[in-house]
Amino acid sequence: MNPALPSDFLWGAATAAYQVEGAVGADGRGRSIWDDFCLVPGAIDNGDTGDVVCDHYRRWPEDLAIMKQLGLDAYRFSIAWPRVIPGGRGPVNALGLDHYDRFTDALLEAGIRPFVTLFHWDLPSELQAAGGWPARDTAYAYAEYAAVVAARLGDRVRDWNTVNEPLCSAWIGYLEGRFAPGVQDLRQAVDASHHLLLAHGLGVEAIRANAQQPANIGLVVNLSGIEPASSRDEDIAAAVRMDGHVNRWWLDPSNGRGYPADMIDVYGIEPPVVGNDLEIIAAPTDFHGLNYYFRQLVEDDPAGPAPYARQVPVEGAATTAMGWEIYGQGLADLIHRLRDEYGSQAIYITESGAAFDDKVAEDGAVIDTDRIAYLDEHLTAVAGAVADGAPVKGYFAWSLLDNFEWANGLDKRFGLVRVDFDTQVRTVKASGQYYADLIAEHRARR
Repeated sequence: MNPALPSDFLWGAATAAYQVEGAVGADGRGRSIWDDFCLVPGAIDNGDTGDVVCDHYRRWPEDLAIMKQLGLDAYRFSIAWPRVIPGGRGPVNALGLDHYDRFTDALLEAGIRPFVTLFHWDLPSELQAAGGWPARDTAYAYAEYAAVVAARLGDRVRDWNTVNEPLCSAWIGYLEGRFAPGVQDLRQAVDASHHLLLAHGLGVEAIRANAQQPANIGLVVNLSGIEPASSRDEDIAAAVRMDGHVNRWWLDPSNGRGYPADMIDVYGIEPPVVGNDLEIIAAPTDFHGLNYYFRQLVEDDPAGPAPYARQVPVEGAATTAMGWEIYGQGLADLIHRLRDEYGSQAIYITESGAAFDDKVAEDGAVIDTDRIAYLDEHLTAVAGAVADGAPVKGYFAWSLLDNFEWANGLDKRFGLVRVDFDTQVRTVKASGQYYADLIAEHRARR
């Protein structure tokens, strides 16, 4: 990997609460839409759930020791909304909030900078019953929750992600139905997309109003470079629509441009904008959070769901266990797009990683050379972008731990650290040691 990264570059790893915490009934935590979705027959591969997973809620001291062993500068984790406010609105669960308070202190004592994500998909079930993200009140409930957390942790936490990947909550949860809450309705999906972005804007206001120190705030979006599968006019037009669906629908309004008019035409539905919503959504932030996993080669699909385009395989491409193309240049391309088209002053790669079919040797070692190659390719792309003047401030490997990979259950392993879900034994993989070595080399040059 090209070592040309700035001395203050942050090396981190990331997780999400529902994917690692387990302890779903402990200490007053309420139910989330993912607890409910896991009970739907056939919704999750193998019938897996997030009930236990890594038991990170109880075993975090062991996981913190591993973070220190790896030499992480920062750890991006999400707070479980139903653990803090079990009903989504109303009484605060002191035990839940106390947990994150203790964990924040422990991270800081270990010299690890906490990056807090306030919403990583685990909407409280009671809010879903009241309408979920298609309902405007959910955005206001989120703002109340954000204010509670910022008031408690904002004297120590300075780095905040408001909403993680609103695309997945809106499009996959309410349009495709493959993620919780499992709805397939374009009207609800468009409404949900707007209220997720409204929640982001209201969250920015809530954090700044309640944190006791200047806050560093960003929205986390998962972006893909979009290319037409052929030179046909239909496929070129399909690529424009897919870019609007995946990228511009989120980037344009959050950067003060409003919703893309061409996509409103594609959906045939106006987002439910009220009053100064667009100003709230465009509240000034401090960085772009970029999650990157793959580019998309697309073709026209007039009979399919909006945006009437579908992703097709890249012939001959190396892929991960998820079937995603491995294409590090795509990350550099998106970094440059954020800088050039959206004037980003700072970018964090808030997620980047890959699932592979890890093999465990007789001695328990996991020699995941494919993940090492993946990290090397993508970090080289980041370093190249930085050398070209892009303002990338840090990289968070996804994921610290093998975890619950949403609808794919427990089989798809993304971790730098293997977790035996039966015994809860943790094993740093070869990729984890590779990452630790990179961090140590970079730190030695500071």
